[in-house]
Amino acid sequence: MTQRLAIPTTGRDAASVLEDARAYIADDADYKNGRTWSMVYWPGEEHHHLTEAANNLCLAQNALNPYAFKGLKRMETEVVQMCAGLLNGPPTTVGTMTSGGTESLLLVVKTYRDLARARWPWIRRPVIVAPKTIHPAFDKGAHLFGVRLRKVPVDADGHVDPHAVRRAICRNTVLVAASAPQYVTGVVDPIPAIASIARERRVPMHVDACFGGFILPWLERLGVRMPVWDFRVHGVTSVSADLHKYGYAPKGASVLLFREMRYLRHQFFASTDWPGGIYISPGLPGTRPGGPIAAAWASLLGMGEDGYLERARGAWEAAEALRAGIRAIPGLRVLGEPMSTIVTWTSAEVDVYAVADQLQAKGWGVDRQQHPSSVHCTCNASNLPSVPLYLDDLREAVAHVRAHPELAREGDAAVYGLLARVPLRGMVKSGVLDVMEKMYAPDGGTPDLDGDDPVQRWATRALDAVDRVKGALRRGR
Repeated sequence: MTQRLAIPTTGRDAASVLEDARAYIADDADYKNGRTWSMVYWPGEEHHHLTEAANNLCLAQNALNPYAFKGLKRMETEVVQMCAGLLNGPPTTVGTMTSGGTESLLLVVKTYRDLARARWPWIRRPVIVAPKTIHPAFDKGAHLFGVRLRKVPVDADGHVDPHAVRRAICRNTVLVAASAPQYVTGVVDPIPAIASIARERRVPMHVDACFGGFILPWLERLGVRMPVWDFRVHGVTSVSADLHKYGYAPKGASVLLFREMRYLRHQFFASTDWPGGIYISPGLPGTRPGGPIAAAWASLLGMGEDGYLERARGAWEAAEALRAGIRAIPGLRVLGEPMSTIVTWTSAEVDVYAVADQLQAKGWGVDRQQHPSSVHCTCNASNLPSVPLYLDDLREAVAHVRAHPELAREGDAAVYGLLARVPLRGMVKSGVLDVMEKMYAPDGGTPDLDGDDPVQRWATRALDAVDRVKGALRRGR
């Protein structure tokens, strides 16, 4: 075990601490030069410095107590108002800021579960119905709050059949959820059709627009063909949208909006019997950092409609150029359809994960997906200049993997290929948790990217075990 780091006896000078910090992040993903396709939504240095200054202005403030920090509460209120306007909410729209999309969706599960307890107290096993492509934060919320998540299948491009949603709704259903767009292939779920079914069955409906809430409205204004998905759809009772994505606010800032207060009321938590006093909170945490609230507020005001339209245009041009370039490469196929700035590609002719390895070796951030094996790209305006270079590298990578099919058995390609082949998904979950334990052990930390991959070692053992079980079953027959 390595020696544990201790707090220094005497504090170090600021310059040396920051020097170490810069050294730590020197080899992190190169988002400023457009070589990543997700995780960071880079708005440029000028806007970044504005939100940085606003964050620092309220760095020490705590939104737990809105009476002590009235200015911070005013900022949150104005953020909610601006977002409600963008998403076509009625005058009754209310909401709160959260720490990110995951907290927003956890609160969605909690809120509608509690609403059902008040509205339909005879429901003992509440059910949420959603397409299979719904964000896994819903799985987490269902796990935490004792709700069953019933997922509806989608086709290869990510489309869900509204009639399948109708069939999945039962008398215990407390919510129907859908995405605008879903992250996997960028398809906007058929919100009007699903909302009509939810209304018919007298069930609320949530639209997860954590990804699309701050890009789809601007694309629509630019003339991109866009289905209606927001509060204009009668039957949509709530919408979540991440300010730290295309809202260009720093992490973590999201907003959760409800059509009216009778829904939001069930999001709140209050404890009135604690000897320390009355405790209330609008979301999951108690202490709420003021910096992200102030930074999100500054981002909306500083960017303005013209700034958002300009960046949306650049992101769309990058996505369209990427789609066209990928379609021109023999053997590759773009999944979904051009509804958003998500571009997902797959192949039936070359190993997708081996191609991804080649791109990663060339310095690209790569997001690998499964069912089917594919690569996901989230396009930003900052990616536009780098699209031609990416396509050149992609063509070279595809040609190289065609000439060397054995690459599918090496590197990350082998890891993802093995994991995809393990038929017992519980075994995959157990193995991944084992890897997380190692990473967060007392001497854990940064993964050893140059050493033997623990996921690959585990997946190989899992497949061996599955083969032994299959062999035993065959012999038993």
